[in-house]
This record gives sequence, C-alpha cells and structure tokens, in this order.
Amino acid sequence: MIRDPSDLQRYNASERANHWVVGICFILLALSGLALFHPALFPLTGLFGGGVWTRILHPFVGVVMMLFFVVMFFRFKHLNQMTQTDWEWVKRAKEMVDGDDHNMPEMGKYNGGQKLLFWFLGAAMLVLFASGIVIWRAYFSAYFPIGVIRIGALLHAAFAALMIIAIIVHVYAAIWVRGTIRAMLYGTVTRAWAKQHHRAWYRQVTGK
Repeated sequence: MIRDPSDLQRYNASERANHWVVGICFILLALSGLALFHPALFPLTGLFGGGVWTRILHPFVGVVMMLFFVVMFFRFKHLNQMTQTDWEWVKRAKEMVDGDDHNMPEMGKYNGGQKLLFWFLGAAMLVLFASGIVIWRAYFSAYFPIGVIRIGALLHAAFAALMIIAIIVHVYAAIWVRGTIRAMLYGTVTRAWAKQHHRAWYRQVTGK
C-alpha cells in the first residue's frame, strides 16, 4: 500500500502487535470455547487437533490473551477516561448510525462508544480469567467447592457470549467507518479521516 507522507500515525508497531496478539487469541478462544460449549459445535475441535487438545489448549491460550490484554489495558487506559463530551457523544450516537455524524461532539483519540467498549472488555476479561481459573479442572478446580465451580462455569459462558457480541460490534464498526482498519494494519490514518471522526485528536497532533 502506498501511503501519503502527510498521513497521521495512530498506532506504532508495538501497539499494533499487541492488539493483533489479543485479537488472534480471542478468535482461537471463541472457536475452542464454542466447540466445548455445545455438542453441535464440537466439530470445531478439529481445528485444534481434537477434543482433548481443545480442552488442553483453551485455558493456556486464555492466559496468553490475558497477559497481553493487561499490557494493552495499561497502555491505553489513560486515553479511555470518560468525559462529559464522551457521554454527549453516546447520547447522540444514533445520529451517527443514521449516517449524519457532522454535528457529533469533537472526539479525542477515542469516542465515547470506543471508551465504553474498552471498559466493558476490561471487566469481561477479569471475570473470564477469574472464572476460568475456578473451572480449570487440571490445575485449580479441586480447590473450589462444586457450587463455586458451577457459578464459575455459568459466568464464564455468559461473559464469553457477551464478549463475542461486543467484538462482533467492534469489528463491524471498524469496517463500517471506512479508513479505520488501515490504522491497525499500517498504523496510519488520513488527515481527512482524523478530522471527520476524531477532530479533537486531529487538532492535538497537527496543532490546527
């Protein structure tokens, strides 16, 4: 891809690598988790070498995802503090969905919807990790009473489903807002994109 030298850098190589490791782990966890969740989806275990390997690999991939997510969380949390402007953006999000984003409040590097998703994913990851430890039969489940294990299994399944839905929305939004995906592929966005969708951030990085 030929990039315009006037494009703005949105993510450096380290940030993009961090994001893609988390993303790839999430895909592996979603597929393996669904395979273990319902017999109709059990054929998905073939992607991991069968049912036994799926059960072995799923929690270890979860640990890797959690470690890289923690790095990403602390890397970006200062940029995701909700402000009054962000809440105003959330209230008026339907205007943007309807195709009219010209009167939306000026946003910094992230808009209100992205910030809410960030904090939801942080909470979901915490619940998934904690409940995953409780139901990890090979190492930890023996230390917990059966009632706690059942609650852990329920929470794990529920928050996994919510997280899958949230990530689907996240990916759809990235595709829907043209020019967004290139930020995570190449690290840059056009000035026009930045000015339209994140005008406050545009002003900050360009001084205009």
